[in-house]
Amino acid sequence: MKKYLSLVFVCAFALVSCNRHDGSRYQRTCQKHLDCVVEHAEFQMPKVALPSIPDRLFSVLDYGADPTGLILSTDAIQKAIDEANAAGGGTAFIPKGVYVTGPIVLKSNVRLYADHNALIIFSDDFTLYPVVDASFEGLDTKRVQSPLSAYNAENIAICGHGTFDGNGYSWRPLKKGKVTEAQWKKKIKKGVVSEKDVWYPDSASMYAATLCQDQNVPVLPADASKEDWEAIRSFLRPVMLNFIGCKNVLLEGVCFENSPAWNLHPFMCENLVLSNLEVRNPWYSQNGDGVDVESCKNVIITDCSFDVGDDAICMKSGKNEDGRRRGVPCENVCVNNCTVYHGHGGFVVGSEMSGGVKNVSVQGCTFIGTDVGLRFKSTRGRGGVVENIFVKDITMTDIPNEGLVFDLFYGGKGAGEETEEEIAARMAADVPEPDETTPAFRNINIEDVICKGAKRAVYFNGLPEQKIENVTLKNIYMSATEGALFRQTNGLQVSGLHITVEKGEPLVLAPTVENAHIED
Repeated sequence: MKKYLSLVFVCAFALVSCNRHDGSRYQRTCQKHLDCVVEHAEFQMPKVALPSIPDRLFSVLDYGADPTGLILSTDAIQKAIDEANAAGGGTAFIPKGVYVTGPIVLKSNVRLYADHNALIIFSDDFTLYPVVDASFEGLDTKRVQSPLSAYNAENIAICGHGTFDGNGYSWRPLKKGKVTEAQWKKKIKKGVVSEKDVWYPDSASMYAATLCQDQNVPVLPADASKEDWEAIRSFLRPVMLNFIGCKNVLLEGVCFENSPAWNLHPFMCENLVLSNLEVRNPWYSQNGDGVDVESCKNVIITDCSFDVGDDAICMKSGKNEDGRRRGVPCENVCVNNCTVYHGHGGFVVGSEMSGGVKNVSVQGCTFIGTDVGLRFKSTRGRGGVVENIFVKDITMTDIPNEGLVFDLFYGGKGAGEETEEEIAARMAADVPEPDETTPAFRNINIEDVICKGAKRAVYFNGLPEQKIENVTLKNIYMSATEGALFRQTNGLQVSGLHITVEKGEPLVLAPTVENAHIED
């Protein structure tokens, strides 16, 4: 604990004056903070370098951007980025005002800086977003172009103090039961409503939803025509920020909110820093994740806050055959001093982890009212190995489900949304022989956790053909309605698991738990 307090103090000191958009001092002070986080990782974490961007300034106003929001500013913002890139690098500067825009593409050696009181709203005109090849929820498929994207770029950043709003209200389906009667009446003045009382933006989106019964395949087959995809454009909700194959990336200081689907999706990136971000989605937003770090390497997420509609801070690496074929793990990740106010999980691994997840450190985080606190999930068919995960100094309160859960029978729904019958049916299936499609979770250390108020303190539910292996729990203090249940686990090490429960036993080891060592 003393070591961790030292980490917080030193790193907080290093953050002073980091919110500048001018050159060298900005980079030097922030680099100290990153080096501090890396130094305290529980594994050999490589140095994570900030992007190096020249001190040239390109104001979007000089290219015709409209700060009143009455005229579309897409071309002006993109021209500022393009000019900065052509000049060898610089800052595309968005001053205070309201800017309505279509999708923007960030390019190498460019910092997009949103100043105080700059509000960038992405248009709800779906025709502005072309259908493109994409990876969504771990599958190779097509979606529409993300509001913010970058492809194979180096030395890029989105910084400042402004807000990027994805206009997700216009895209996302909405269940009637998620909102008040007054909100529902207002919503259905536009769009269409299904027989199951789900609102969609139009009939094409509602039709496409009926094609998605199988979550393991894209909505349309591989041989579908361009016209077929464009006909369901409104259904192909984009992630708000999608950086693909980029190197030396910084997201710092701004607010990302109201995304059509996932909020932030860095994919196959290297040297990635998320610092002092505010990431928000309505609690009822479908697929409204905070950040999904997928198949990335050398990542720091520090001093950020999340209040979202799905998993908040999530590690992924592709889904099923697509993820295994790609074979790129998510590795070398430090999550430090973050707060989650709502989400299906505070910190999450999976369920799309078919390329593997390894070398992850999570320290000094707080989860307030998340459906689950620490959430590890997968299912048969995924494959992939999750290993060398270190979680330390976590505080939680008001957790409606589990404070800590490993569920290798994950069925695709949020915690608490499945019936006992649905869960039992999956677990009653025939036990297959382990193969490349069998997920593995092993060598995971969790210590110094305090949870005040959960439905169930801890739940381990491994696969009988591939048990959860070598998990260490140390200095865990939880109050919950129910205690801890461990099932299909091998090599469990427990030292100081203190659970206060309202009913039942505080600790239950199923017959399928092997080689456990329990200390008071």
